[in-house]
Amino acid sequence: MKSFVLLLAFSAIASVHAQELTLQQCYELARQNYPMVRQKGLIAKSKEFTIANAQSGFLPQVSVNAQATYQSEVTRVPIEAPGFSIQPLSKDQYKIYADINQTIYDGGTAKKQNAITESNAQAEDQKLEVELYKIKERIHQLFFGVLLIDEQRTQVDLVRKDLQASLERMESAIRNGVAFRTNADILEAELLKTEQRMIELRANRQAFLDMLGLFINQSLSEQARLQRPVEVTIDVNAPVVRPELNVFSYQSQILAAQHQLLTSRVSPRVGFFLQGGYGRPGLNVLKNEFETYYIGGLRFSWNLGGFYNTNRDKQLLDVNVQSVGLQRETFLFNTRLATRQQDHEMSKLTDLLAVDQKLIDLRTRIKNTAKAQLDNGVITANDYLRELNAEDQARQNQSLHRIQLLMTQYTYQITTGNEK
Repeated sequence: MKSFVLLLAFSAIASVHAQELTLQQCYELARQNYPMVRQKGLIAKSKEFTIANAQSGFLPQVSVNAQATYQSEVTRVPIEAPGFSIQPLSKDQYKIYADINQTIYDGGTAKKQNAITESNAQAEDQKLEVELYKIKERIHQLFFGVLLIDEQRTQVDLVRKDLQASLERMESAIRNGVAFRTNADILEAELLKTEQRMIELRANRQAFLDMLGLFINQSLSEQARLQRPVEVTIDVNAPVVRPELNVFSYQSQILAAQHQLLTSRVSPRVGFFLQGGYGRPGLNVLKNEFETYYIGGLRFSWNLGGFYNTNRDKQLLDVNVQSVGLQRETFLFNTRLATRQQDHEMSKLTDLLAVDQKLIDLRTRIKNTAKAQLDNGVITANDYLRELNAEDQARQNQSLHRIQLLMTQYTYQITTGNEK
């Protein structure tokens, strides 16, 4: 029985420990659990199949054909001589044959098509990375939301302890006949309000944990603890390395490959061909017998009609290249605007934190004085609560500013793509 109890205790401790999560762990778990991540495998398979199809153009192309015909007239040799005659061909003719064509040079079409396929796959993969990257922003908001609530709960608990201690002293004073019951009732009412705040914060925290748990595919209980990230040093000169930039880069590569493909499409083709068959007549059309035959050689072809639209197609691709460039510039412009605003926000919060501690020290001295005055019956409970709430507000502001600064630092890193 003792072993069983110890096992349960160990399991409970291990369970709580397992739910001590870091921000980076939440990022990774959310990425693994997000259904769209499985799209990566499909993109890779699609690329392999498309490249394999393009490469098959250099494999021998074999076709088998057969036909039987009847014609109203056949070729005749108009020669008549005594003792000499040429048998005319049969009007019913038959043949079965196989054609083998082997491409030797396709103008580089297959190679350029493979380059387009590769760039397309990389672009699609990076578009998926963009969608997965957005998850970080949502995890980021939920994670820091829980941390902020934890800070608020800590401050509310400090107020509760202060109120409980003051209420106990007030009850003692009432029993000694040196205080009025009204003051104790006021303190007790404020203590109940504190309990209500705790209930609200607990419910809000669990709601955030539930949403976070859905992303990381874990059931997060009330005992789950989120480790506060360490403060980071922001490099305002760090380059932007978001996956969106990779999408623009691969789109430009696709357009460049399409530009080269246009050139290869108007290039000549060279190939080898071989035809072998059996029929009547064979290659000797004057021989009215079934026989085997074959013919082979090199084939050269050049479709000059492709030159009609090549220049306009290239100009259209140039327009698309410029469009991608403008999209990239717009993204970088908006990113710079966001980082500039976040940089100002961090400076503001740093300045506020420098004043917060001074304000807390001052409010604490005022509250302690009010507490002594309440104990001596100089002021009422309402006067004391006013100073207690002022100190509580100062501490909550400091906690809020501290979490906001930390959150803005990590938001800045997410915005630039330089998060660890």
